[in-house]
Amino acid sequence: MAVVPTLTDSVVTLRAHHDDDIPRCIEQSNDEASRRWTRVPVPYTRDDAARFVRHAMPGGWVTGAEWGFAVEAVDDDGNRQYAGTVSLRPQLPGEGDGRAEIAYGAHPWARGRGIFERALGLLLDWGFAEQGLQMVFWQAHVGNWASRKLAWRLGFSFDGAARDWVVHRGELVDGWFGTLLRDDVRLPRNAWHVPPVLRSERAVLRPMRDDDLPQLVEGCSDEQTSFWIASIPVPFAESDAAAFMAERRDAMARGTVVHWTIADPVTDLLIGSTSLFNLDPGTRGEIGYWAHPAGRGRGVMTEAVRLLLRHAFIDTAEGGLGLPKVRLVAAEDNAGSRAVAERTGFRYVGIERAATPCRDGLHDAALYDVVPADVLAALGPGM
Repeated sequence: MAVVPTLTDSVVTLRAHHDDDIPRCIEQSNDEASRRWTRVPVPYTRDDAARFVRHAMPGGWVTGAEWGFAVEAVDDDGNRQYAGTVSLRPQLPGEGDGRAEIAYGAHPWARGRGIFERALGLLLDWGFAEQGLQMVFWQAHVGNWASRKLAWRLGFSFDGAARDWVVHRGELVDGWFGTLLRDDVRLPRNAWHVPPVLRSERAVLRPMRDDDLPQLVEGCSDEQTSFWIASIPVPFAESDAAAFMAERRDAMARGTVVHWTIADPVTDLLIGSTSLFNLDPGTRGEIGYWAHPAGRGRGVMTEAVRLLLRHAFIDTAEGGLGLPKVRLVAAEDNAGSRAVAERTGFRYVGIERAATPCRDGLHDAALYDVVPADVLAALGPGM
């Protein structure tokens, strides 16, 4: 029988699995997230848990196919409990080629507590130092944001998505993937933007939600919106809205965009959309916005842009982005968009001919920018 080492940082411990883990292993594997993102049997029985604890995990150590550890941490009552499993799977067991895949699954109570960041840090330290690994590989189903964010925190690269990459319950599904090398710094490689809630009397900027989809379809199906934003598919279906939301989430995870739903302060329904994009920390960003028909003529967009600019210009130490400048491009004949820009402190800097695509072809573009001094008076204290 292979001897499983015990690894600890005094808060989290990695150890061999044992029978006391079976009840919580059952709870973890019957959790909705575990069923969705992993290949655990459905339903997951006590016999399944016993096989996992007594045979699958010890067997991986015997064959060298998987170095699996139980994660143990202190729960809310001060008791040390099974928190889940982490493992490294050598790509060529026994041949010492220096590559392994990382895998992890957390019991629901352990999620969001930093337990698995610590656990995986211990695992990676051991794998690189004791097993001579040169590279560790991460993969997850597209949409498994919890797994992706944990890999990001640990310093893994994000190398994109591949179609039909992961096998899941007999089918091929799209997958994300990335790597961590032995000498890589174990810190995130880029910002991961999480939009804060910003409020005023007329508008609320909040993170987008899946239940925004019906209003998003309505807003992007509006002729005025789709005329000025030629990239909007016509007709605009629910699948287009879902693709847009996925693209925005991905861009925020890459650190290039911050995106908000503009919501009605009373109903919380989507009445517009705005983003800061082309973000270059310490240099600039660019703003884009559009209004749902229900949000027009009420001063909503002007309030929303003012809220966004306050966040953009506030120093990072105070929770903002600390940008020195924000840029805006609007079709020269888009009077509504240009009026919002001018009311919120943007300065007109010129025209670029045939520069912005609209539904009927290329239009000349009016170029604007704004720096903190331009809007200091309008935004009030706190800048």
